[in-house]
Amino acid sequence: MDKIRKWHYTCKAEKMVNKLKEKHYDAYLANDLNEAKKIVNDIIPEEASIALGGSITLNEMGLVEFFREGSYELYDRYNQPSWPDTVECMRQSMLADYLVTGTNAITKNGELINNDCTGNRVAGMIFGPKEVVIIAGVNKIVPTIEDGFKRLKDIAPLNVKRIGHKTPCIESGECEDCQIPDRMCNYTTIIHHGMKFKNRIHIIMVADEVGY
Repeated sequence: MDKIRKWHYTCKAEKMVNKLKEKHYDAYLANDLNEAKKIVNDIIPEEASIALGGSITLNEMGLVEFFREGSYELYDRYNQPSWPDTVECMRQSMLADYLVTGTNAITKNGELINNDCTGNRVAGMIFGPKEVVIIAGVNKIVPTIEDGFKRLKDIAPLNVKRIGHKTPCIESGECEDCQIPDRMCNYTTIIHHGMKFKNRIHIIMVADEVGY
């Protein structure tokens, strides 16, 4: 990445971190994914129980393997023998010490906008796990809530393609607002601020483009 683009990303990330702190989130600035991974490691103590939200960002960071190999109690949704077992793992993970996930969009005013297929990720972000760690790149920043909703529709086909659900957008490349069982966009949430439970939500802003 050239120095000018990196400078611009860093400015955006710093400004977002300041706003998130104003909105009572516990916010951090990371120069890149390696630095973000170190911050995650500092936040989460050994022996803690950890739930995972479906996220390209976590995969890019190698966090799933990191948690598997570490001294953690991992609710490993990706290593279950069947779909019913996966759902049960998600249910049990609602009482984890930490949920680690990404987010679909962050407004410049500090709202977190998310779509979810099964609902476990957005449910855990709102309530359940004692603490939530969110990693997000500057590409997730949008001006308003309405822009956040637009971003959800723009990225939906990318996530469908990644997972392989048989929805119309996997053919057209754009949201068709489908009404079928394989629909990915089943739950949409807005988190307006982090003040209800002080320092529960940790947000690591990465001065780079990360995930979709």
